[in-house]
Amino acid sequence: MSTQKTERPECSEARRIVVKVGSGVLTRDGAVNSRIFSEIARQVSALRDQEREVIVVSSGAIAIGARDLGWDTPGHSIPEKQAAAAVGQIGLIDLYRKRFAKHGHVVAQVLVTRAGLEDRERFLNARHTLHKLLELGVVPIVNENDTVATDEIRFGDNDRLSATILNLAAADLLVILTDVDGLFRTPPRHDTPRPALIDVVDEITADVEHAAQGSPHSFGRGGMTTKLEAARIAAHGGAATVLCNGRTKNALLRVAAGEPLGTLFRAGNRLTSRKHWLAFTTRTRGTLVVDEGAVSALVSHGKSLLGAGVTEVLGNFGIGDPVACEAPDGRSIARGLVAYSSDEIRRITGISAHKIPQVLGYSNGDAVIHRDDLVLLREPPE
Repeated sequence: MSTQKTERPECSEARRIVVKVGSGVLTRDGAVNSRIFSEIARQVSALRDQEREVIVVSSGAIAIGARDLGWDTPGHSIPEKQAAAAVGQIGLIDLYRKRFAKHGHVVAQVLVTRAGLEDRERFLNARHTLHKLLELGVVPIVNENDTVATDEIRFGDNDRLSATILNLAAADLLVILTDVDGLFRTPPRHDTPRPALIDVVDEITADVEHAAQGSPHSFGRGGMTTKLEAARIAAHGGAATVLCNGRTKNALLRVAAGEPLGTLFRAGNRLTSRKHWLAFTTRTRGTLVVDEGAVSALVSHGKSLLGAGVTEVLGNFGIGDPVACEAPDGRSIARGLVAYSSDEIRRITGISAHKIPQVLGYSNGDAVIHRDDLVLLREPPE
């Protein structure tokens, strides 16, 4: 990582941009900051007028719903938060609709859940919808469907969602507008001088992760760690991420122009969309523990996973389900779609592939997970 200012062609040349607007930007002391909605609409509209496509991932539904219900808090129980989200989502999209209309642009409401996007067919349907909206010149406003997604309310955040939407839309750049200037070298403290801001992160290392820990700021349901995770997911999608203060004047326009505002996380090697979906959108249904020989075959040689390399099967799953692959020491090394059920894999664990028909009475191929259905979570050694 470096603190030296650099030019950012990955930002100025991006044609399709996902903008995540956090609750820390849209609200102040729990109250909705309507001026920010106007600013977001103005800047996104300016980018659209430059023939650049923009998708907005926006928080704020629960805060707006709580306000409309006359509450002083966003709700204490899950049903209360779901009720606030149901009320507030109407107000959220109406705020955006009115602001964008002043600039001659139409918006669309897109509500998603992780469970919905885990299904490959639904994922592709959502992709087709987003692409058609962009083709029509519409600005999609995306949010998690908090009314039905209890896990998202308890533990979720729109940072990870924004990175998933980036892959869904095959976008070039993710801009996370938050309430801090970027990633500092060390967490800022009230009683010490402000530390240096990290200008560019080439790779999210342990030092970068350490710098994100212990931040005293509130980021709604997410935190600086979730923003690093979003940047990591985006990097695997071949896209850069910029984290900056959404209250800075013209922040989005300046980032899109390539100005060195906030912290830039550079793109990494792009996974195919399907493998990105498998690695970061799906939730695994079980785990296959593999031996060191299989670890080497998968990570270093790009091979398929054979039953001979599996030492333990954890969980119950069916053919085609996503599972995790773990090394003997517990490291997660890969994810893949299995060619056999958990019960069948238990029966063919440790045996040669040519014996599968004898054991099962049929064969679905030599591999438990074919390499085309497998994505590595560890980089191969150089």
